[in-house]
Amino acid sequence: MSLRFLALGDSYTIGEAVPAAERWPVQLAGLLAARGVTVEPPRIIATTGWTTDELAAALDELSGTDAAPRGPYDLVSLLIGVNDQYRDRDVEAYRAGFDALLQRAVGFAGGDPSRVLVLSIPDWGVMPFAEGRDRGQIAAAIDQFNRAAHHDAMAAGARWVDVTPISRRAATDPSLVAGDGLHPAGRMYAYWAELALPHAWAALGRGPLVPSS
Repeated sequence: MSLRFLALGDSYTIGEAVPAAERWPVQLAGLLAARGVTVEPPRIIATTGWTTDELAAALDELSGTDAAPRGPYDLVSLLIGVNDQYRDRDVEAYRAGFDALLQRAVGFAGGDPSRVLVLSIPDWGVMPFAEGRDRGQIAAAIDQFNRAAHHDAMAAGARWVDVTPISRRAATDPSLVAGDGLHPAGRMYAYWAELALPHAWAALGRGPLVPSS
């Protein structure tokens, strides 16, 4: 029986500037499949540029339609907030929107927060796009947003996947940067999928993580 995976987010989840096969949720599903866990193609609800309130509005718009996500999903991911930070929203405004989305994610997971993966916000300030901007200020703001999200995700019983440190490797490794100079390349998303794998494995109640065949 195939498991169901819902991925909620923004450009980082839809994989702006990379082929669909290189999106991190798709790569995560592949890692699970390589270990004998069959996952349907992930249902992705994400658009480049979305903030927390725009993702919420999109879910509202889908509600009651044939395209509405219908749980329970075996696995739900949430990665949102970079555009809130980019638009200079304060951390409390972000936190309110994030918390509301987190509760919706738990609902899509059948009310089980342990089946929800929350990924941290990557640091776009290391990308070539940020040339001439205050990279230190961007990093500090993203860290602040992530501290709030981490606290609330843990309090809710969700699983935290910290991709921010590895996102900062793009500062010195151009192979991790997509052609647009702003978004991650597929290789970066592969690292994220690998970081998410043990959390997804545990969320699915699979016991010890087995090596791929």
